[in-house]
Amino acid sequence: MLIRARLELQVPEMPPSHPRGSTTALVLALLCLACPVAFARHHRDPAQDGESGRFDYYLLSLSWSPTYCLTHPYDRAQCASKGYGFVLHGLWPQYDAGGYPRNCADLPLSADAEAFAKTLYPSPKLVQHEWSQHGSCSGMDAMGYFRTADRATAVVRIPEQFEAPLTTLLMSDEQIASAFRVANPALPPDSLTVVCARGQLVEVRICLNRALAARSCGRGVRSTCPAAPVQIRSTR
Repeated sequence: MLIRARLELQVPEMPPSHPRGSTTALVLALLCLACPVAFARHHRDPAQDGESGRFDYYLLSLSWSPTYCLTHPYDRAQCASKGYGFVLHGLWPQYDAGGYPRNCADLPLSADAEAFAKTLYPSPKLVQHEWSQHGSCSGMDAMGYFRTADRATAVVRIPEQFEAPLTTLLMSDEQIASAFRVANPALPPDSLTVVCARGQLVEVRICLNRALAARSCGRGVRSTCPAAPVQIRSTR
């Protein structure tokens, strides 16, 4: 069950008395100095304060609740015998060049938006965090952002074998991804990643454009699972 960023280099002219080699050396030195700047323009930090509404695509994160509850049994809102499988973790604005904006604006979370969000996320603790860190970068108000997150979850069909498994499954990340592609034939091959930790399935993440259609993921979004199969714990 699924709960619903032109670099111009100017080389000074050298007097005729300077040999050609000196000019070449100066050009190379200036290029070396310029390289870190160019690199920084194309390789963003994984997370950084950003400007609301300035991003390239969304990353929809679906968390496998039984794995979360292994280490968070005190979160009774999500883990007190609820039987959740995949649940909404977040809808995160991303950059094509890698990384993502966070904490873009200090925007209020209205009571109505908070109440609606609590119907989407498995734990109330997630609501304020997801809005302040990720939703504030969407360019929308809180209600608009959470409604978009709701529509995004509806884009992805959960494979039948993950609906409510009564026993622990053993599958590789490729098998997990393949199951999602079978259930969602429109997914491009590089639009989905699987996240694992300590031999457990943690999340499945799907890249969506601003219209919430599946698209290729940007730089740095990749699976973190071992070659060996991982456990997908039952929902019981």
